[in-house]
Amino acid sequence: MEKIRQYFNDIIKNEKDVSAGMAAIPETVQELRGCLQDAIDAMRSTETPVTAIASGSELFLRFITLATLDTPVRILWYLDSFFCSFLKLDLFFKFLFCTAIVYFEFTYYRTLNQSFAECKGIMLDRGKIFYEKLVAARGKVAKVAEHFITDGSTILTHSKSRVVLQAMKEAAANNKIFEVYVTSSSPDNIGEEMFRSLTKLGISCTMILDSAVGYVMEQVDMVMVGAEGVAESGGVINKIGTYTMAICAKEMKKPFYVLTESFKFARIYPLNQVDLPNEFKYTSSTLSNDLKKEHPLVDYTPPHYISLLFTDLGILTPSAVSDELIKLYL
Repeated sequence: MEKIRQYFNDIIKNEKDVSAGMAAIPETVQELRGCLQDAIDAMRSTETPVTAIASGSELFLRFITLATLDTPVRILWYLDSFFCSFLKLDLFFKFLFCTAIVYFEFTYYRTLNQSFAECKGIMLDRGKIFYEKLVAARGKVAKVAEHFITDGSTILTHSKSRVVLQAMKEAAANNKIFEVYVTSSSPDNIGEEMFRSLTKLGISCTMILDSAVGYVMEQVDMVMVGAEGVAESGGVINKIGTYTMAICAKEMKKPFYVLTESFKFARIYPLNQVDLPNEFKYTSSTLSNDLKKEHPLVDYTPPHYISLLFTDLGILTPSAVSDELIKLYL
């Protein structure tokens, strides 16, 4: 807070043509970014994997930053109702947005400016566009990927991916008959949830051990996995075991497809497993331990093992990811 006060006083002192009301605007924006960054740091310290938190929150900050260029006023509290349904997409956004909303309510009465109506209109328009794109993202990915699931095909998947589940649900709804192998996905065995979800949809599926990937690979037509993050290189960060599965698929010449939303595109460029940030690989409670004795939760699959990425931006080759990242952050 002291830095904010100093920044505000410097503007008043050095910019003679700027009123106190207008001087509060850049001060407010700076404090907003600080509040949001504190929220992001708090989420990074939880037991939740931070890969999607890092990429999603960075995109949100970009959204806020560019929005402030349109009008010299901070965002209003009305974003509360607008974001409430979007929060169902990913839990980590809830904390981030709620922090922003509390901040907006706190600062609303601090500075009055005749541009409030203009700001509200601009931010509402931006917010609706942002919201609609993110809500529709999973459905778009599923519809694109569903066309690659053909009658009589056999698919191998790993862990539990909501977007992969949605794609298979779409295919089943279109009366396609196919079979799925699901890995148990240790250490949390989340693959069992995927198995139960597919069974409820009436999709024929078989649970297999993680170590049986090589055994069943010759029987499948394709591999479909989700992603916790996508690197600039087009490589994928996902549940531990994904890299092993990709190597097997490459060796047996099976297509390896990744289904993911574009908000998981992260501005990182790991070259190998060691190069992947530790905060991505371990929970915050284990970072202070001897990591040589800890089991990583995710691994990195290099781009040359990936056939295609199905995203809400379209079907991409791994090499096209960097171009899309540039567009997202322009």
